[in-house]
Amino acid sequence: MVTNFDYLKKEPKFSAFADVAISAEKIILMDPSASIINSRRAMEFAIKWMYSVDDALEMPYRDNLQSLMNAEDYRELVGPDIWKRMDYIRKSGNNVAHTNKKLGRDEAMLCLENLFIYLDYIAYCYSDQYEEHSFDKGLITARIKKAKASKEAAKADNAEIAKAQEKSAQLELDFQKLMAENAALKEQLSARRQEHQQTYVPKPLDLSEYKTRKLYIDALLRDAGWKEGENWLNEVELPGMPNKSEVGFADYVLYDDSQKPLAVIEAKRTCVDVSKGRQQAKLYADLLEKKHGRRPVIFLTNGFETRIIDGKYPERKCAAIYSKRDLDKWFNLLRMRTSLKHVTVDKNIAGRYYQESAIKAVCDSFDEKNRRKALLVMATGSGKTRTVIALTEVLLKAGWVKNILFLADRNSLVTQAKRSFVNMLPNLSCTNLVEDKDNYTAHCVFSTYQTMIHCIDTVNDEEGKLFTCGHFDLVICDEAHRSIYNKYKDIFTYFDAPLVGLTATPKDEIDKNTYEIFELENGVPTYGYDLAQAVKDGYLVDYISVESKLKFIEQGIVYDDLSEEEKEEYEKTFEDEHGELPEAIGSSALNTWIFNEDTIKQVLHILMTDGLKIDYGQKLGKTIIFAKNHDHAEKILEVFHKEYPYLPDYAKVIDNYINYAQSAIDEFSDAKKMPQIAISVDMLDTGIDVPEILNLVFFKKVMSKAKFWQMIGRGTRLCEGLIDGENKQKFYIFDFCGNFEFFRMNQGKATANMLALQGAIFNLKFDISYKLQDIEYQTKDLAAYRQNLVKQMLDKVKELPRDNFIVKQHLKYVEKYSVEESYQALTYEDTLMVREEVSPILLPDGDEVSAVRFDALMYGIELSYLVGKKYTRARKDLHKKVAGVAGVANIPEIQVQSEFIDKVLHTDFVETAGINEFEEIRERLRDLMKYIPSDIVKYDTNFTDELLSTDWKEAELENDELKNYKAKAEFYIRQHQDNIAIAKLKTNKPLTELDVKTLEEILWHEVGTKQDYENEFGGKPLGEFVREIVGLDMNAAKEAFSEYLTDTSLDSRQIYFVNQIVEYIVHNGMLKDLSVLQESPFTDQGSVVEIFTDLNVWTGIRKVIDNINANAVA
Repeated sequence: MVTNFDYLKKEPKFSAFADVAISAEKIILMDPSASIINSRRAMEFAIKWMYSVDDALEMPYRDNLQSLMNAEDYRELVGPDIWKRMDYIRKSGNNVAHTNKKLGRDEAMLCLENLFIYLDYIAYCYSDQYEEHSFDKGLITARIKKAKASKEAAKADNAEIAKAQEKSAQLELDFQKLMAENAALKEQLSARRQEHQQTYVPKPLDLSEYKTRKLYIDALLRDAGWKEGENWLNEVELPGMPNKSEVGFADYVLYDDSQKPLAVIEAKRTCVDVSKGRQQAKLYADLLEKKHGRRPVIFLTNGFETRIIDGKYPERKCAAIYSKRDLDKWFNLLRMRTSLKHVTVDKNIAGRYYQESAIKAVCDSFDEKNRRKALLVMATGSGKTRTVIALTEVLLKAGWVKNILFLADRNSLVTQAKRSFVNMLPNLSCTNLVEDKDNYTAHCVFSTYQTMIHCIDTVNDEEGKLFTCGHFDLVICDEAHRSIYNKYKDIFTYFDAPLVGLTATPKDEIDKNTYEIFELENGVPTYGYDLAQAVKDGYLVDYISVESKLKFIEQGIVYDDLSEEEKEEYEKTFEDEHGELPEAIGSSALNTWIFNEDTIKQVLHILMTDGLKIDYGQKLGKTIIFAKNHDHAEKILEVFHKEYPYLPDYAKVIDNYINYAQSAIDEFSDAKKMPQIAISVDMLDTGIDVPEILNLVFFKKVMSKAKFWQMIGRGTRLCEGLIDGENKQKFYIFDFCGNFEFFRMNQGKATANMLALQGAIFNLKFDISYKLQDIEYQTKDLAAYRQNLVKQMLDKVKELPRDNFIVKQHLKYVEKYSVEESYQALTYEDTLMVREEVSPILLPDGDEVSAVRFDALMYGIELSYLVGKKYTRARKDLHKKVAGVAGVANIPEIQVQSEFIDKVLHTDFVETAGINEFEEIRERLRDLMKYIPSDIVKYDTNFTDELLSTDWKEAELENDELKNYKAKAEFYIRQHQDNIAIAKLKTNKPLTELDVKTLEEILWHEVGTKQDYENEFGGKPLGEFVREIVGLDMNAAKEAFSEYLTDTSLDSRQIYFVNQIVEYIVHNGMLKDLSVLQESPFTDQGSVVEIFTDLNVWTGIRKVIDNINANAVA
């Protein structure tokens, strides 16, 4: 029987895979599934052979087919076309081997054809005498005809096939032996492959581009509101391409209302890297620009991944294709956009030097550096909101933005921000999506992250979806740090807009990953203005920390340390039903389920005695006590009322439990109203502005640095005349929980993002399925268990709504893991990919939460078992939960399982359990978890606590002087324009020696040192530096050019040109770089040569410019 693979037998070196390939073809008619498996085996043997003979290939950490195929150097070597063919064989083989799915002759034939092309590639590269072959399907179809014609011939063939199948089934490949045998051939065959491969022409796998486009790319366009045949055309003919026919066909072109192209889209198959179409799309854009006079935006997409080339920024990934409205807006903004080099900041909004510097730093980053992300680190109370309002105004005026999105994680922060924007930019239309449910079309949108997630997919207008990926031109993110970004990452990746992040966390305390998110060097924000500098400049106040250690908070409540009377109370309170007594109650229990009155009493006593006071020492200044939880806050209030009954309205709990919390905050914020003490849980940590605060009390541990600094920021604001007519100079921080010590030791970290329960369980199931692939777990019951897990995971991924904006951004992986074959040969990379792309977006289960938590516990124990770990803590938790169920055994459902519960609790069943037993525990007990009593018993005690120590410490603030020198110098000069030397520079009067000495005194002694100046500005003359800041007085400029402005012999174009020079010098102070005269607006009515035909006139104007410049240099 002749096959397509017989030629391989001519070269002994190919024997490792030739026989299996021949067998695969022989058995295709009798058993297509077996043929597919043999195609896969032949391919695996061939890959291993390649690794044994080619020194360009390094063995990956595992020698299974998946690892060998996916090694980067292997994929690069064979190229994408052959690799895709191989992947089809692998997936088909896995399908047959690991499921009961029967694949037919068509699939088997495609596997054979793909195997043939792969082996032909090997022969081309490594053969001694390569002969070209092509796959001949006729050899196989002829056998079908022969079998139909003669039963005897068919019988003989079948006998031969059965023999071949038996022989091939016995073929095994000893990889190590193969490696040893071929070691001597490596050098020779590697060199041959390098030489031959250069002329190899791949045979592309013909997967339908059209099919991909219809499924995914058209959906992207429809979602963005495009209408096929109206403003979206397919296969647009473009003459002028550099190919034989000189014609190209753009996959898609999108048009505006006047039929001018807005964008060209190059579509690639889903299996193709989008970057493949980059050059092609560029050529199409060139042709469209030439024809229509405007360069269209380029989108490259394969339906899963989309990239944008907008002509302004480097190519980048974007979540979707822009809507027509987005593209129209983009081109309008491009037309209006002016330079951000010399912006004017509204001093009424942001009048402090560092605010202006922050705005200019962002403008420089966006314009000169062409960046799309900026991070402003500004101490709480330094006016972050004012800064971004003034920045917004600058960007609006310069034509850089039209629609702005302000995001924060709390309703109160969103409300405050909107209020400030409305007050300071009354002409900007604003809406708060949290409150204004129907007002979506404003240019400045304020929202919490959660509200925006809901709105993206639900808010539409007459043109379709409103919040498309290109809707906003600027996104402002309040409290931008890693935990926020990671939690709401899909919003940031969905909106394709420049991003400005704001944070009060000191720049050296910010997580390295936050700088990475903003594409900045670690520790170097776009602009930083910290508390130390603000205190030094007199814009914020410093603190003193009062660090007290109380015995119970430090060490817990130890039985042996108590008095006899207290020991009796301890026994009464904590003895269990078996008469057992804990030796100690850990400090973590304090203020969680044990509330000790004397501890609270001592804290309040220290506050009321040592806290900063007003009204000549009669009244405690406004104070926030940060409590651990609501019960703790209520207990503090109860003890306060006991201890200070004569101060009935003095203290109040303000947290999420109370109704009308905002009105309570407003009362506390009013200096004339009670309460003086706000006892808060989380609610007052951020976003309230009460300058009168004099005391903060940390009665809880804070693990996050970002949060810690936000809490400190509650007290930093200035307050005039607060303390008996004197301005507020300091505030006190009473720390009873070792927070300062904790952060001094650099133990603080960014808050970890908690994965939702459904995501955590999916990860556990996925990891278990990955581990169950190992050979030791290939039993019938475990295979069935794995199959069941895969079915559950498939259902979970399939239920994701494909039209949701979050799901769309992960669609490639959602589609992948919605197909059963993707689970057949899982790799470690799959487990990482699922954690990143799939688990975080899964929908919650409708199941009883206690049962789902128990599932998570048991899957965790199963996974630990599979990786050989004991996971003692989880097993203890299991015992505790089952014991909790046993404690309510009178419930009928629990009685049914009583024997099993007893077995779990009182035998070695758990110790000797395997996967099957753990699954039995999970399935039989999960629905009983809801019966465990949920109320934690809370104890009120009054054991005598002891104050161990109190340390009063000055704030340990560090600041970076040099980075602020330029800003401080500019600020000083603007504030002192009445100084004689500065006034002379402003009015174009020459400087005297005394004037220069005055400038040296200011810039080299008062504001900073000479070294600071030279480090920042080099050898620039002082007068020149000052003139550039203050500019030139308009009257002085007009006086200098009066000869030309009043000269009746000058024509209108010449007067226009002189006026433009005056405008420029008034704004910039000088005109040193004459090349600017060759740009707009100077050239709007012609060039210098065209306008000034009489060179004497131009020479005179040059002389005036030179004199103005010279007057700035002494």
